[in-house]
Amino acid sequence: QITLVESGGGSVQAGGSLTLSCVGTGYIYSTRCMTWFRQVPGKEREGVASFDTRGLTTYTDSVKGRFTLSGDSSKNSLYLRMNNLKPEDTGMYYCALRNGGFCYSSFTGTFTYWGHGTQVTVAS
Repeated sequence: QITLVESGGGSVQAGGSLTLSCVGTGYIYSTRCMTWFRQVPGKEREGVASFDTRGLTTYTDSVKGRFTLSGDSSKNSLYLRMNNLKPEDTGMYYCALRNGGFCYSSFTGTFTYWGHGTQVTVAS
């Protein structure tokens, strides 16, 4: 059984920084896509940043230049460093895994495994 556990969320002022962590356990393949999504009540879930084991990294336009992905393959972990946070970054952030497959463009496709989320709140 595969589990994903997110951590690192919190409340910050605009301009502040947070680093989110996602650690996966279980039988995770060497070929995989890990993605951060965020959701605000009343809005559609949005893909934020993704990484796959080809080395493809993708960011949604609104976070480019502010957010940075990094990872530790040996620990099946993915980190999202978020700098210069804005109120519109507020939301529940979820880590998702496509096990055995690469990422698609525009954060599409099916993700079988999801974490429970970590809340990010940015005050103006």
